[in-house]
Amino acid sequence: MSAAISSAQKMEQLVAALQDPETRENALLDISKRRDTFVDLAPVLWHSYGVIPALLQEIVSIYPLLSPPSLTNHASNRVCNALALLQCVASHPDTRAQFLNAHVPLFLYPFLNTVSKTRPFEYLRLTSLGVIGALVKVDDTEVINFLLSTEIIPLCLRTMELGSELSKTVATFIVQKILSDEVGLAYTCATAERCYAVGSVLGGMVAQLAEQPSARLLKHIVRCYLRLSDNPRAAECLRRCFPDQLRDPAFTAHLKDDAATQKWLGQLLVQLGYSL
Repeated sequence: MSAAISSAQKMEQLVAALQDPETRENALLDISKRRDTFVDLAPVLWHSYGVIPALLQEIVSIYPLLSPPSLTNHASNRVCNALALLQCVASHPDTRAQFLNAHVPLFLYPFLNTVSKTRPFEYLRLTSLGVIGALVKVDDTEVINFLLSTEIIPLCLRTMELGSELSKTVATFIVQKILSDEVGLAYTCATAERCYAVGSVLGGMVAQLAEQPSARLLKHIVRCYLRLSDNPRAAECLRRCFPDQLRDPAFTAHLKDDAATQKWLGQLLVQLGYSL
């Protein structure tokens, strides 16, 4: 009991320290490291006076460093600690809706619109995607509607084209979760241009995987393709730009230990009319 009280008191002290610019940096680092050990951290962050504005201030303060790209490792680490706390808020069932209603994710979109491949920018993209990924992990059409209305798919496609293997994986997971929702699938397949944009990026990633294989990334790519194939317009588009590698046993051989992805790939080929 005393340990729990001590932990709660420590959390309150650290959260209070976020409000002071002089103590904020150390508090961000400490809380982000220990966030999984603090019970109900998200509601405390959300309802504590001045804390969310302080986190948003951390985010906005580095906008000038995005273009021209001049973000340092130190600045990237600091803002990513703030993003880690926002991910807690996005993940928690008691704060997720308020997080969306306040349009907090929009503050992250400039980070997903960057093109620099240096470590500070890649870490920033990955941590920002983690916040969006936390939102889509729970199947909630309201979340999907919000993300679609704020044009998240083009930002994810950008990362899927130029990010690291890990950030590509998270971005593709987000697109996969959007497609798994009926609203998301309908939106993506509403025009041939949208279908082609998604199919083209997926195909480009498959081509890159021929050089640098990644089973976890390929899994999400296959699931995106499979879901798109459920829509007649998208299926027709995919038939015109489907990568040959996904029908090449030599390419798909590294899926031999992933029975689920092998099954999804088989279903995909059947739905597109390819013989197994």
